[in-house]
Amino acid sequence: MMQAAASSFPDRRTPRVRELIATASIELSPRDRLAGEPLRDLFPPQTAVFVSHPPSAAWEDIAAACARLRRAGFVPVPHIAARRLASVEAAVDFLRRLTDEAEICDVLLIGGDPDWPAGPFRDALTLLASGLIECHGIEQIRFAGYPEGHSLISERALDRALDAKLALSKERGLTASLVTQFAFDAAPIERWLAGLRARGILCPVRIGIAGPASVMTLAKFAVRCGIGASMRALARGHTAFARILTEATPDGLIDALAGAAETGEIDGLHVFTFGGAARTAQWRRAKLSA
Repeated sequence: MMQAAASSFPDRRTPRVRELIATASIELSPRDRLAGEPLRDLFPPQTAVFVSHPPSAAWEDIAAACARLRRAGFVPVPHIAARRLASVEAAVDFLRRLTDEAEICDVLLIGGDPDWPAGPFRDALTLLASGLIECHGIEQIRFAGYPEGHSLISERALDRALDAKLALSKERGLTASLVTQFAFDAAPIERWLAGLRARGILCPVRIGIAGPASVMTLAKFAVRCGIGASMRALARGHTAFARILTEATPDGLIDALAGAAETGEIDGLHVFTFGGAARTAQWRRAKLSA
């Protein structure tokens, strides 16, 4: 669960916990001023930086940010939101710029949030089936995972879609993995992982966590992203007023997930930098130097 910023890891801290923090990927908006050379002051070279696709951004913004990050020595991983692509031509232009200018070989393929597709791709599977991904030399593909479900899609539909995407990825010669939506509590993550493995899905899984931020900020993003059950972890031990003022960190959640990392159930962590990349970097340095 999330903890107050003043907390530290318990005495059972393991080298694996440090490794999880040291190797975590991060996520930035394409218009973040740090998405490029300035990020070098905060994170080490070769850090994987996922570039999101917020409603206010165009795919050109994502391609440009990925190119800046690559020049700065990072490994950019762009979000490709199928429903935001207005045409096949736009998809081709986007993928060409990603591979030519940013040397992209790894993408996160998602459906996207619009109620109606802007073009011919109604979801991630439709874009994957077009063959455009592998035609541009992209070898690794990631899909979103939802340990607490999706507010608009049933669990059964999510399972069917994931099965289809993984099967098609294998058919196309792509290496597939999962990156989950963020959560605050380990229990729904562990149940979801157990369900995956029971279904025979053994691909790598990177668990999404929220970087340090105010509880109010985290609650806002949790509501926006449809996270329900683990929001209770934010409220434990605080009055309503204290919850607004408290800054929370993912320390407790990471410690709880260390066992799953030790047994290979999870491949790593992915940090959503809701409190800002600088604050996440400060937290990271403190944990690795403790």
